[in-house]
Amino acid sequence: MAGNEALDINPPNADLHISRAGSDWLWAVFSVFGFSLLVMIVLDFRRPRGTRLFHQIAIIVLATGSIAYFSMASDLGATPVPVEFRGNGGHPTRQIWYVRYIQWFITFPLLLLELLLATGLSLSDIFTTLFMAVVLVISGLIGSLVQSTYKWGYYTFGVSALFYIWYVLIWHAPHTTFAAGGVLRSGYLRSAGYLSFMLITYPIAWACSEGGNVIKPTSEMIWYGVLDILAGPVFLFLFLWHLRSVDYAAFGLHSGKYTDVGATHSVNNSATTNEKREVPPQTA
Repeated sequence: MAGNEALDINPPNADLHISRAGSDWLWAVFSVFGFSLLVMIVLDFRRPRGTRLFHQIAIIVLATGSIAYFSMASDLGATPVPVEFRGNGGHPTRQIWYVRYIQWFITFPLLLLELLLATGLSLSDIFTTLFMAVVLVISGLIGSLVQSTYKWGYYTFGVSALFYIWYVLIWHAPHTTFAAGGVLRSGYLRSAGYLSFMLITYPIAWACSEGGNVIKPTSEMIWYGVLDILAGPVFLFLFLWHLRSVDYAAFGLHSGKYTDVGATHSVNNSATTNEKREVPPQTA
């Protein structure tokens, strides 16, 4: 029975690359994301129509993570970039996984949106926070592709954006008025504190891997994989658990188009009106 042949079919394209054990680990992370996605889809269909927004955001996050980890486990989605440090006198190349940044570009703003929709923040504050998430991810991607010391300038931009996100999550958002009251506030505080703590470790992981070339790509994959599981499936299930007893109507997110029943009533009412207009007047 053949084992993991990903690195044989898709040979590494850099001097410093993931090992077969690293690929095995990535397949395990893919399995976690894939299983979580299936569970979330089941939970979504169990929700009444019109109350599925938070679950459907989670589905997008988990689906994106599943595709990204399938790519990385298959040794796809990386490009070779010469390292700045610890080249032992030469200029070896290291695998930089742009597919991971594509994943984060989609999922990180959605994780923040999932959390901030439960607060009383204005749309302008939410959009600005989501933009800072994009700045964080793009800065990390550009910095990882730069060989020279200028990469740390992009690192600074990203960390600055992260400080703004922390400010919103930990200080600004908790001081707003929560639509569902104290129950939702306590759930938000736990979830926001958890996510904020997880976000601290990403810049550290970047500095030790793509930035400073301190750890090998396989160790990088283990580190990021654990973080993505904790900040992805674990966080999403934790946050949705806090929302289980909250009245969805309190969020004010209803749409008049979310049920087939509403559409049917609309059609029936329109038909009735037309019939009334077409009835000729009766004569004595």
